[in-house]
Amino acid sequence: MKAQQPDEDAQRGVRMVEGITLTWSKGSLIWIFINMWLLYFVNAFQSSILNNLTPYVTSAFEEHSLLTVIYIVSSCMGAATYIPVAKILDLWGRAEGFALMVGFATLGLILMAASNSLSTFCAAQVFYSIGFGGMIYAIDVVTSDASRLRNRGLAFAFTSSPYMITAFAGPKASEGFYEDISWRWGFGAFSIILPVVAAPMFIVLKMNLRKAEREGRVLKRETQRTFVQSLWHYTKEVDALGVFLFVSGLVVFLLPFSLADSAPNGWSTGYIIAMIIVGFIVLVAFGLWEAFLAPMPFLTANLLLNRTIAGACLLSFNYQIAYYCWGSYFTSFLQVVNNLSISEAGYVSSTFDVVSGVLLLGVGFLIRRFGYFKWLLWIAVPLYIFAQGLMIYFRRPHQNIGYLVMCQIFIAMGGSVMIICQQLAVLAASDHQHVAAVLALLNVVGNIGGAVGNTISGAIWTNTFSQALERYLPEDAQASLEDIYGSLDVQLSYEWGSPERLAIQEAYGYSQQKMLIAGTAIMGLSLIWVAMIRNINVRNIEQVKGMVF
Repeated sequence: MKAQQPDEDAQRGVRMVEGITLTWSKGSLIWIFINMWLLYFVNAFQSSILNNLTPYVTSAFEEHSLLTVIYIVSSCMGAATYIPVAKILDLWGRAEGFALMVGFATLGLILMAASNSLSTFCAAQVFYSIGFGGMIYAIDVVTSDASRLRNRGLAFAFTSSPYMITAFAGPKASEGFYEDISWRWGFGAFSIILPVVAAPMFIVLKMNLRKAEREGRVLKRETQRTFVQSLWHYTKEVDALGVFLFVSGLVVFLLPFSLADSAPNGWSTGYIIAMIIVGFIVLVAFGLWEAFLAPMPFLTANLLLNRTIAGACLLSFNYQIAYYCWGSYFTSFLQVVNNLSISEAGYVSSTFDVVSGVLLLGVGFLIRRFGYFKWLLWIAVPLYIFAQGLMIYFRRPHQNIGYLVMCQIFIAMGGSVMIICQQLAVLAASDHQHVAAVLALLNVVGNIGGAVGNTISGAIWTNTFSQALERYLPEDAQASLEDIYGSLDVQLSYEWGSPERLAIQEAYGYSQQKMLIAGTAIMGLSLIWVAMIRNINVRNIEQVKGMVF
């Protein structure tokens, strides 16, 4: 009987990984999953530290009000990363793409640790977002390569389970770095840890690829292209011009909504108007380039026209907007309004990680047992809308913190199920050849949603918080309004129960209420996108080959 071989019609990166899974042992498969768990642990730990320390980093530069600017830029850059990384994974190989992303993430961590201004920190955040976003995306692709579709929910639940640990360890570590060492070492330490943890995965993939080549399952790469020819070839393949137009247009168009309040003449400032117009023109140019001129389009019509893929992507887009309408200022709110420490605020905001880590294992077993997943969305989406609506009432001064935790638990239950079902939906609607492409598209749309959500949040913040401060602050504190507006440290410096602190709390409550109303209204559209997704039974789909989970 002839040994099973990789799909000859697939791109080289897909043939390579199929050769690996057809060749490696059960021990290699187990080790890959353990290593992916460890990498998720590092990512979860670092993400927790970043989320808890970023408000203090911006405050150190006296720019707390520009918190969303960092997230907008990094989300836009992250969104532009996935399609090129997908093509790298399909053309060069999983190991090579993974290693490149680890390099970007490490560089970003080093730059963040060394930054001395908000602009430098934003630049570091770009490398960080590209690196960590691309690395986790590459891990998700390898997870899909190494697991059957019916088990993929369990596989994703397992690799993301470290968030249950870092939900407690991350906030405490953040507080320790800030109070006892330096926020810079919160990033610098992981620039050493990450490469060490990432190296084994690269080595296992490359060793098993060499084994597959020796056994004749994968042919060694042979090319006659010169360096210049190779450069031009890959520039076309990754659609470099499309990526540039997309990210530059999106950043330039979205940033003015967060910067307008700090501009000399507000919305009538020349550069604010110019940025909106130029950003819109560049985005139109991106659409025209992709539709008519791109040799290898950034976004392909066959993916966009599949109703299940489109529905899952729109659900992701909607969900990310709704969350980031209020999420960026949540830990600041908890410290100022509820008098929590950095670690305590981190615990509350990490409720999602704890609940999802436990819940998704059960969801994975249900999907493995019954095969269908759409019914879970009909439960998760209404629950999420209900929980976000409740927060409009409970996220204001003088409310018991227990109610906020209750809302966070409901949000975690709904949100985590949505995330895993979105991934399953796009994967079930495609074949192995297009696994990287559909996951990339899902991540692109999700990151754009995050950028739009932060834009809405920033616009609401800049147009409500300072005015609310002016309205609520006592007369003798009006002179400090700009300092209060720009620094979390200054906000926390006022004694608990003082008129100034109570005024700041009222201003936070007013702004957060507007953010939550916007997020809840937008989330209502999600029911339409769920209806678009086909009710696919994943038990009957065979997508991968060889020794897989």
